Amino acid sequence: MRLFRHLSLYMALALGANAAFGADLSAVEALREGDMKKLVFHSEAQPVSDNSFELADGAGQAQLSDYRGKYVLVNFWATWCPPCRKEMPMLSALQEEFGGDNFEVLTLATGRNNPAAIQKFFDEIGVTNLPRHQDPRGAVARDMAVLGLPITVLLDPEGHEIARLRGEADWSSDSAHAVIGALLAGS
Repeated sequence: MRLFRHLSLYMALALGANAAFGADLSAVEALREGDMKKLVFHSEAQPVSDNSFELADGAGQAQLSDYRGKYVLVNFWATWCPPCRKEMPMLSALQEEFGGDNFEVLTLATGRNNPAAIQKFFDEIGVTNLPRHQDPRGAVARDMAVLGLPITVLLDPEGHEIARLRGEADWSSDSAHAVIGALLAGS
């Protein structure tokens, strides 16, 4: 029954979203249930770090600003983090369902994470569609006040942080999908 309620609200958002700030965030916030209640939307968009991070496989460096133009779910994690292991397959499924021109899941291994250990981590949990980028000195995480792992931040298409979730979450829940779907419907 809740799924039908979410779908109805999702459709209403798709038809009447506020284009000035993407989706009407108060309506999106109303979709949060269970773990998604930990996803806290900011009253005003927040700036993000302009520090660089390392792209997977030595492909160079990037910044969060390189992802402007789409909603980005940035997950700060580490190979030694059990909750990160639990939620990473759900983030992979979220990327599979919603990833594209308007949405991307960006995983950023923070701190000391050997590239081989990152690959092993992804292999063991069967994740093949998420990036293995690194923030080895924690510069991006430090700038973004990441205290503890995992931390997930949601960036709007202008490249600002609009929401943050501390700790692990069930990203496969109807609520998580309704939130992401509603944001994309308003973009």
